[in-house]
Amino acid sequence: MLAKQLEAVPETDQGTQRVAIVVQYQGTNFYGWQRQPNKRTVQAEIELAIESLLGTRTTIHGAGRTDTGVHAAAQVAHFDAPKVIPAYRWASILNHRLSEDIVVRASAHVPDDWHAQYSAKWRRYRYTIYTDAYPNLFVRPYTWHFYHEPLDEQLMQSALTPMLGYHELTAFHRAGSSRAHSWVELQAAECSRRGPFVQVELQAAGFLYGMVRLVMGLLVNVGRGRLTPAAFTELWQLGRRDLVKHAAPARGLCLLRVGYQHFPFASDAWFDTQPQLTLHSTIQNLAV
Repeated sequence: MLAKQLEAVPETDQGTQRVAIVVQYQGTNFYGWQRQPNKRTVQAEIELAIESLLGTRTTIHGAGRTDTGVHAAAQVAHFDAPKVIPAYRWASILNHRLSEDIVVRASAHVPDDWHAQYSAKWRRYRYTIYTDAYPNLFVRPYTWHFYHEPLDEQLMQSALTPMLGYHELTAFHRAGSSRAHSWVELQAAECSRRGPFVQVELQAAGFLYGMVRLVMGLLVNVGRGRLTPAAFTELWQLGRRDLVKHAAPARGLCLLRVGYQHFPFASDAWFDTQPQLTLHSTIQNLAV
């Protein structure tokens, strides 16, 4: 056991180092990132994996607290661990102890004052809607299947653009949050289509509790022609939380990546690691 081996290491060599990790997880079977009593969470599973190795409880700190059912393509976390284990080895060590719905893509040493949450400059989320009339088992875990009416992604983009900048977004602030205010600086808001997939990407230094899913729940009404972009803008500018009735399903939401001024990982490990879904219309592509 490594824990016993570590006990034999001379005291002068038993210092700790801070280790950063890039983590992917399929959120379907998790009650979110944050540790909760009697619930399966990503944070708790990684901590248990570390404890099984070291024999002691270790706390990990994540860049963001994804909600129940939300996925992550490149969540970032850190923990302090013995120096005798090279930081780069932690990725493979943990992957041998984690369940199949969590993967550590990379691990690296970071300075002791580096913090996965507080050193982050921004977080970027992607929400994916699948608009084809036919259900598809292979995209179901990662998309909201919205096929009732066509969605106009250009109208949706028109509604998103005025949100750029620093605004009070009370209309998209879910109840139960401990945050004292609803001000958010949105750095990017992009809507695009890839075949039957409509994707929205939002980037900010920080997000309100439940914000992205509430935005998407209202934004589809713009895409389907039930709400004009101007009415969408007026609604959040007036703080009409009472008119935001529905949150989009969690399964379509993914924490895409987190940005830092100083980050020890190559871009391949974290930058755009959720594969882009794309399907062509079967009828249009039939061989004749």
